[in-house]
Amino acid sequence: MSLFRKRPAAPATTPAAAAVLDVDPALAALTGDYTIDPAHSSIGFTVRHAMVTNVRGSFGEHEGVLKLDGGNPAASTARIDVKIASIDTGIADRDGHLKSPDFFDAERFPLMTFRSSAVEQLDRETYRLTGDLTIKDVTKPLTIDLEFNGSATDVYGAERIGFEGSAEILRSEWGLTWNAALETGGVMVSDKVKLAFDISAVKAA
Repeated sequence: MSLFRKRPAAPATTPAAAAVLDVDPALAALTGDYTIDPAHSSIGFTVRHAMVTNVRGSFGEHEGVLKLDGGNPAASTARIDVKIASIDTGIADRDGHLKSPDFFDAERFPLMTFRSSAVEQLDRETYRLTGDLTIKDVTKPLTIDLEFNGSATDVYGAERIGFEGSAEILRSEWGLTWNAALETGGVMVSDKVKLAFDISAVKAA
């Protein structure tokens, strides 16, 4: 990601050691409120289809706010709202099925939301974000491992930060239970879903 200037890699530390990491002055200087830029961010997913291949998709419409405390990362917070109707897997009929009551029921439950509850610094550039993920009418905890990609001032003079991360969920735990049995055994859609996040956020003026 050439947009970002990334700090030189530091020696790896254990989670226990992360609690006593010295404050990074460069990170502390980034403290502030940030708005996620949906045009330069992505929230995607991968799920096994028919037991033999993967379907990849994303949500094109989302918004969120990050409160970054660079001096005390544990005090940072994140809020993200995702519009279910913006789901895109590249096939309109499949997207329509995913929006239907068989899956997300987008008409009744138009938003998927995440609200952070804790941030843990694992090493100089890696963080663990924990919070509540709500899909439909089910709220359950979710942990996301994030890598800080760096910061930059863009061509418009806006200060940006970047993160990328991943997580895995079992969709059935959020009430997404539709499936179909295959003649050869197994099911059409796996329960495990891999989530991927690539976030660019702009600091409030």
